[in-house]
This record gives sequence, C-alpha cells and structure tokens, in this order.
Amino acid sequence: MYTLSQAKELLALARKSIEASFTNEKVTLPGKFKEKRGVFVTLTENEELRGCIGFPYPTLPLEEAIVEAAKSSAFCDHRFPCINQKELAKIRIEISILTKPKPAKPEEVKIGKDGIICEYKGSSGLLLPQVALEWKMSREEFLDALCEKAFLPKGTWKEKDFKLWKFQAQIFHEGKNMNVKEEKLK
Repeated sequence: MYTLSQAKELLALARKSIEASFTNEKVTLPGKFKEKRGVFVTLTENEELRGCIGFPYPTLPLEEAIVEAAKSSAFCDHRFPCINQKELAKIRIEISILTKPKPAKPEEVKIGKDGIICEYKGSSGLLLPQVALEWKMSREEFLDALCEKAFLPKGTWKEKDFKLWKFQAQIFHEGKNMNVKEEKLK
C-alpha cells in the first residue's frame, strides 16, 4: 500500500513527464519506487475521459511505468487527440496501482473491488475496477463491457476458452485544487 505522501510524488512525476514532453526535458526518476507494478494513468478534463493507458502486468519499476503510462495517455491514446500544452493545466491525473492479475472465474469477480482482463482467440481487453462503479454495472454488465473492450460480442465471457484474470487497484487522483486524494472503492 502506498501513502498519500508517496502518491503525491507519483502524481507529480506523471504530470512532470507530460510537461517535459513539451520542452524536451529529461525526467529525473526519484529512485524510490523500484518495485515492479502494473499501473494505469487516467487523464480527465472537466470530469470527462481524455486518455487512459497503462501496464496491466508488473514489468517495469513503478516510477518508470508511471512516466511511460502518463506520456502514452497524453499523446498515444488513439481515442483522443493529443493533449496540448495549454490544455494541460485543466487536466486531472489519476493513477491506479495494480496488484498482480490472478486467473478468475466470472462468478468470482467482485464489483467495487476487482478490475478484469480477458483474452480470447487473439483479442484482449482490460477494465479498471472503478469502471463498474462509475457506470453502476452489475457483474454481467461488467463482463459484457470487458468483451466489448476486447472487440468481442457480449456474452463471450461464457465461452469455454475465454480466459479471465482479476486484480485490485489502489487509486490516487488530483483534486480540484491539485490536492491528492485516495479513491476508496465500495
């Protein structure tokens, strides 16, 4: 578990990595967050999604994963135009630090606790745990949304060869006054 103080540093690192992209500065890593963790960085503007990219598996040290995910969310999420320098002041950053995904059965998925990943016939998708709460989804709706995210028909999660993993996340975000808050899932 990470503290609010650590989260403040990590959120500042995410913001600095986006800012540095405009000035071609090199981002200095703090050297404190070397544990390999999965992470997603979500960007919002006026409470609307503006970018969300990350690493579901613990392949990079947390600080490196945050830098890469923040830049990718700002400039590489194909669903949105790249963030421009002027717009950055209006962007709010959220970091989801993930546990290692574990194989799961659909009936084991807990709304408000679990994020989910799937793989089926070359397609894959991921939904963070907060998505089900934000959209007030049932377990079945959450699983169907995961299928759609993977460009699969709803209900594919019922297929024999459908692979499912679940994970949890510790979620931190910048508030309106740039104060750091931990999002508690219900």
